[in-house]
Amino acid sequence: MDKKLTLSLDQNIIERAKMYAQMNNISVSKLIESYLSSLTTKSEDISITPLVESLSGVIDLEDKQSDYTDYLMDKYK
Repeated sequence: MDKKLTLSLDQNIIERAKMYAQMNNISVSKLIESYLSSLTTKSEDISITPLVESLSGVIDLEDKQSDYTDYLMDKYK
């Protein structure tokens, strides 16, 4: 059930939100509803899509960080 909510926001933010909503074919109300929903959803309620699951582990950040650290250590000896 939808209910009304009155917000007081900076005029510039309202205008930018309207432009963003228009460019994405969504109402400002739905935009805010989606944002608030994402903030209040528990992380365990979020499911990982098969695409994201398949990409898991593709980038080894620890290895990249180690290589960069080694590079900086050599550079600034």
